[in-house]
Formats: sequence, C-alpha cells, structure tokens
Amino acid sequence: MDEAGWIEASKRGEVQAFNHLVLAHQQMAYTLAFRMLRDEEAASDATQEAFILAFTRLHQFRGGSFKAWLARIVLNQVYDQLRVQRRHPTESLDPLPEREDAPALQIPDGEPSPEQAVLSSELLACIESGFETLSPEQRATVILSDVQGMSYDEIAIATNASLGTVKSRLSRGRLAMRNYLSQHSELLPASYRHYYTGQFVGDRGLPTVVADG
Repeated sequence: MDEAGWIEASKRGEVQAFNHLVLAHQQMAYTLAFRMLRDEEAASDATQEAFILAFTRLHQFRGGSFKAWLARIVLNQVYDQLRVQRRHPTESLDPLPEREDAPALQIPDGEPSPEQAVLSSELLACIESGFETLSPEQRATVILSDVQGMSYDEIAIATNASLGTVKSRLSRGRLAMRNYLSQHSELLPASYRHYYTGQFVGDRGLPTVVADG
C-alpha cells in the first residue's frame, strides 16, 4: 500500500495504517522540532503531540503534500513550546500523558546518524548557534528548505505563509546565517573556515554537508 492508501485507511481509524505514516515521517518531524527547540525532551513532546493531533485531525487533510501538512502541525507545537520557554525559561516541561488510543511512535534518541557522525561537532555547533539568531519563522523556513529539502509550495503550506513571504524569509535567513558565520569564523573548524567565511549560504541554500545533518 502506498502513502495515499495509508492515509485513507488512517482516516477510517486504522491505527496500524497510521503507524506506517509515523514510521515514514517521524525523522522529519523530530528533526524539525529538535532544530527549532534545541532540546531533546521538548522536541520529543512536540513530535508526540503533533502525531496524535495529526491522527485525530486527518479528516481535515484534503490531499497534496502530507509531509508539509504534518510539518505545519509540528511547527504549531514547536511555537507553543517556544511560548512556554519564553514565559518560564527555568521550568522543565512536563511529559505528555499517555493516551490509550495514541498511535505508536518511536522518537529518535537524539544520537547522531552515520551521516552526522562524519561532520565536525564544532561546525554543527557553530551552525546551530547561527540558527538561534534567526527569528522562529526564518529558522523554520531555512530548516524546511535547506535541511528538509521542501519546495516553496510545501514550505508555504507548512508555515501558513504566501510564496512571497517564504522566499523573503528564506533569503533573509540565509543572508543572516552567512553574516553570522563570517563574523564568527573563529568558531569554525580550520578545515571549513576558508569555505564558509566566503560562501556559506548562497541562492542554493546550505551546503549538502550541512543539509544531510
């Protein structure tokens, strides 16, 4: 059965069918939440709640990119978490209660993938620091484009924004990342410094070595 089949079966309430959608998209959802929140527990909570909401609201999905539709739900949970963090910066987030009817979800444990393992931890730390200087909307747009590889149309769905707004946020976000790394070149590993200070982010977005992470 293809994704469309799993979606239709899930709309009929078949939890096992929805579990196939979870397995197909949980890495995208968790990565998006984690790169936005920079906290494993908060990202896991946001991802868990997003999938539960997606399951209960699947009747609202009218076709198109399921990945983009799901990413929009994830981002809504992320923004809720960010609002909580701003109000209570020193408080830990309570885990969500278990629900008997919730679909199975295997949250990644936060360990680096084989692709991530070959990257310099210093490079990733510097890039993540750059992400944190962006507004949440710019950060989400850059991550969806240059990390998740979504199209403008998919990003527009995921962020509930017009195509013009998506393009503007992406351009400004990439420029801000380039400027950040140019101004903090001392944080970059020596083997990357000459490249990233000169052309870290251009019209094509983050380099493949970063997008793969």
